[in-house]
Amino acid sequence: MVGSTLVNIVRAVIPHKTDRIPITFKTAPQALICYVPYLYLCYLARRPNTFIFRILALPVVILCIFTASYRFTWTHPSLNVYNWGQCFFALIAVGRSFEMALTRQGMLKNHENHSPSISTNNPSSKEPDGHPYTNGHNHNGHVTHQSNLSKAFGDAFDLAHTLRGLSYKFSRGAYIPPHTRPVASRRSFLVATISSFTMNYLALDILESFIKLLPNGIGTTEGGSIFLPPAFISTPLKRYAVSTFIHLLTGSALMAGFGMVYDLITLIAVGLFNSSPLSWPPMMENPWGADSMHSFWSRRWHQFLRRTLIVLGGIPGSYLAGDIGMFFGTFIASGIFHECSMYAMDRGLDLGGFAFFASQGLFLILERLWRKVTGRRVGGWAGRLWVYLVIFIPGQALSGSCF
Repeated sequence: MVGSTLVNIVRAVIPHKTDRIPITFKTAPQALICYVPYLYLCYLARRPNTFIFRILALPVVILCIFTASYRFTWTHPSLNVYNWGQCFFALIAVGRSFEMALTRQGMLKNHENHSPSISTNNPSSKEPDGHPYTNGHNHNGHVTHQSNLSKAFGDAFDLAHTLRGLSYKFSRGAYIPPHTRPVASRRSFLVATISSFTMNYLALDILESFIKLLPNGIGTTEGGSIFLPPAFISTPLKRYAVSTFIHLLTGSALMAGFGMVYDLITLIAVGLFNSSPLSWPPMMENPWGADSMHSFWSRRWHQFLRRTLIVLGGIPGSYLAGDIGMFFGTFIASGIFHECSMYAMDRGLDLGGFAFFASQGLFLILERLWRKVTGRRVGGWAGRLWVYLVIFIPGQALSGSCF
């Protein structure tokens, strides 16, 4: 009785594919409207004395986010990846919503001690140098009020979409890769970003085209297993060699795709909206150069989901089991996060990807034990081999779940 009731509640928010609403020009605005409460919560998180309101708004915000992401769907097979993308962002928004609602002082920027007020006479509405925020004349109260309202909306929009949150206090402790593009000149920065975008686009196109040529339905919209059946390859060793090659192609394609999208967003932000090049450091720092799993996850791989996973899994885990709980909680949340976003593609639930991410906490614990026993960190050529073994052997479960 209780179980069926829970299933009905879940299905009311996350319906079966046949009960979902196709995204069209007519229905798309309905999905977008569902994010208005989320933007309002972001607005409240940047205003003082709103803690109770944020707590009360949280259930409605979460419900609307899930409605927008799981109830509306792209029906054309070639657009199925958009279902993954919209649910990927939705889960980030859920994590951000919990943090915004449960952080009493709100989401502060690095130079702030308390949330800014819309009032122009409030000291919190000043820049770090003491000058008030304004893009109008200070003696004109109407213009200043308009500018502050614009800033409030801009703050909400920025908070809603920032991932690493470089200008916010919640980003403290996150590793930011050093700049590899010239940041002194906006023109040089844009030229370098265009070059990077082009290379990533071409790499993704080549890799994706090659993957589509693979047998067993791997490159089709229906999907298939990366472990080819005996009809294609007779011996287990050859079969595993081929699956490793497919795994390498998949990972390389994902990295090229991530880089391409990041470069495109960077071009729009810097080229069209006059964002500073300093606000757009590299997405990753050469993951192939990692010589420990700790280095891989904390420095080399992208940190876009770091705060989301800490909020959803790391902090609850730390309450239950301290530092070990933080390790395992963060990676268990990562496994659930990736699996729930893939679920939107109507592939069902696959524990392979979840198992890969959930096991990473164990690998980090093993590296700590190694240092404690030997007095040395995992590193060097042996550490790099260790990273490649972890990524290329158990990591194939993740690639398998993608197809």
